[in-house]
Amino acid sequence: MKVLVAGGAGYIGSQVALDLARAGHEPVVLDNLVKGHREAVLRGTFVQGDINQFDLVTELMTKEKIEAVIHLAAHSLVGESVHNPAKYFRNNIANGQVLLDAMVASGVKYIVFSSTAAVYGEPERVPIPEDHPKNPTNPYGFSKLTFEGMLRFYEEAYGLRYISLRYFNAAGADPEAEIGEDHDPETHLIPIVLKTALGVREHIQLYGTDYPTPDGTCIRDYIHVADLSQAHLLALEALAGGKESTIYNLGNGQGYSNKEVIETARRVTGKEIKVIDAPRRPGDPAVLVASSAKIQAELGWKPKYPELDRIIATAWRWHQRHPYGY
Repeated sequence: MKVLVAGGAGYIGSQVALDLARAGHEPVVLDNLVKGHREAVLRGTFVQGDINQFDLVTELMTKEKIEAVIHLAAHSLVGESVHNPAKYFRNNIANGQVLLDAMVASGVKYIVFSSTAAVYGEPERVPIPEDHPKNPTNPYGFSKLTFEGMLRFYEEAYGLRYISLRYFNAAGADPEAEIGEDHDPETHLIPIVLKTALGVREHIQLYGTDYPTPDGTCIRDYIHVADLSQAHLLALEALAGGKESTIYNLGNGQGYSNKEVIETARRVTGKEIKVIDAPRRPGDPAVLVASSAKIQAELGWKPKYPELDRIIATAWRWHQRHPYGY
């Protein structure tokens, strides 16, 4: 299939685009490079632009004969969304609608949407199933949940079919170390820990040590970026094969605390990693762990890299080669 990967120069998007090409599909990457990296787009066609450019996106879809869209072009920092919700509503909702309108105008019927576990808020039960109550505690999660609602109504009105993938914490790097995680500023725990191990950073800040968890730090469900990518390919192929619109959680079904991540990184790298305790970040739930039973049962998805040691080892290999990113 010819697939438009919106946000395909970002951390997850570049892995999706690369794996699409490896699987025989033809990725067309659209990215404004505000957060993404041109160097991360290794295969397929690259176009610099924004999803809010209706004419550009419509022309691109028509010219390239796009058959499906994978949408990863969103802002995704929880803390920033709390302080600047307008930025998140503008890009994740309003600009996302322009992308949907371009799909309708171009006759593109399938979309795989990069959603988030943040739609659930503080979980009432763990692991979290897809039918868990949705009560996002930050504007980021609210913006993703709103877009999911838009997808439902675009299907009813225009026949657009979708699969929404609610990820938990993406981590690791391409198993062949071709691409990896490089954000500016970096806010994700594992690359921050590894940059500290490399000496690029002096220390890491541990945000909150008084959560109601066994060691007082947040617990998260880490999922390897290559496993996330494969779920997108399965979702795409399911839609093309007639699968009805639906939503899936993506995670390992087990959680690791921030302190466990740091200790694992020390073991994998053999480095001492300096840690400084810091206050909680606003909008951070104590525990987020997914149930991925639905996607495993319906699409046959199964993580190849579920162990935290292997996740961190792949990231460490890439960061050693690229200590300062791309």
